[in-house]
Amino acid sequence: MKNVLILLGVALTMQLSGCAKSQQTIRVATFNVSMEADNYRSSQEFANQDDSTLLFKHLATGTNQQIKNIAQIIQRVRPDIILLNEFDYTHDASIGPEAFIKNYLNVAQQGMSAIDYPYFYYGPVNTGVGSGVDLNQDGEVEESGSDAFGYGRYPGQYGMLLLSRYPIDLTNVRTFQRFLWKDMTNNQLANITHPDGTPWYSDEAIETLRLSSKSHWDIPVQVGDEIVHVLASHPTPPVFDGPENRNGLRNYDEIQFWSDYINADETAAYIYDDNGNRGGFNGQRFVILGDLNAAQNEGDGERIMLANLLAHPKVLQHELPTSRGGENAKKENPNAKYHTAQWGLTVDYVIPSKAGFSIINSGVFWPAEGEPDSELVKDREASSDHRLVWQTLRLK
Repeated sequence: MKNVLILLGVALTMQLSGCAKSQQTIRVATFNVSMEADNYRSSQEFANQDDSTLLFKHLATGTNQQIKNIAQIIQRVRPDIILLNEFDYTHDASIGPEAFIKNYLNVAQQGMSAIDYPYFYYGPVNTGVGSGVDLNQDGEVEESGSDAFGYGRYPGQYGMLLLSRYPIDLTNVRTFQRFLWKDMTNNQLANITHPDGTPWYSDEAIETLRLSSKSHWDIPVQVGDEIVHVLASHPTPPVFDGPENRNGLRNYDEIQFWSDYINADETAAYIYDDNGNRGGFNGQRFVILGDLNAAQNEGDGERIMLANLLAHPKVLQHELPTSRGGENAKKENPNAKYHTAQWGLTVDYVIPSKAGFSIINSGVFWPAEGEPDSELVKDREASSDHRLVWQTLRLK
């Protein structure tokens, strides 16, 4: 009888342990926060100062209302892992991520509970980094702007920041900032031409141009006993070019990169990271996060690539997150409930892998006019022209 009880106890312990593991959930989000220095150029608080560092000056004060509102939105949704797009990069994390966490997120905003992110990943990006060649074909080589590897007035503009309540395996992060566009299999470079059909980019430009307009990151996060790989990026907008469509086709290939990467087979053999390691995804579960600047059925981008990514056999098929605010903003548009940007497109995504996840719930933080917190999203000055997008995922 004693042995039977011991066996029953062991079985019950194993059952409870398995149940606890299956109940492990995380909330994952992406948010283009418009926290780049150009957003603060009209501010009088730091007039006549270096405007490329304006974000960091406002982060130090803890008083900027737009940043306080962004913190309030994050405190309301309370994601465990969140990617912030358009958060300027600086090599000194103490004045960037750490100041944001300490002076805004760790401070209760308008009745919300403070939130802490003990872990973050923050790295250099291609925006504002001069390429040394004439990329926009205006006859001049400029150190920034359209001749930079990614459009930006200064290095680090429109950067990325990943915040996490779980440990990040920093030694196994893979970055692809310096991956050359020409090295991508089946890239779109040959389709970028002048009206007469001659190549848009010179041979020198093709030998130099990087694929990623900011960067592509594979960030392993330790969630309990499991690893969740965050695949983060912010492809260039498919506009601000001409009939050659150089930005549209670059956006296409920046998204194609993730489709190839998660294949983790010969399709990804061309890929190399900034440390020279080759090949695609090596793990079980991933979540693709970011402002991808593309929609699958509207907008100016090459829609097929975004549609292909969402339909990828290694992606968990699901209905995109929705909001009442987005639906009400463009009532005549059947896609409006899925929109994530104020101007009316779905461009921000949380895309989990089929392996290792099920979706519990999801949403776009976009309260309808008159609803609580709607003042936080009334315009870009209030917070951002994008909305926070989130999913609660169960690890399997």
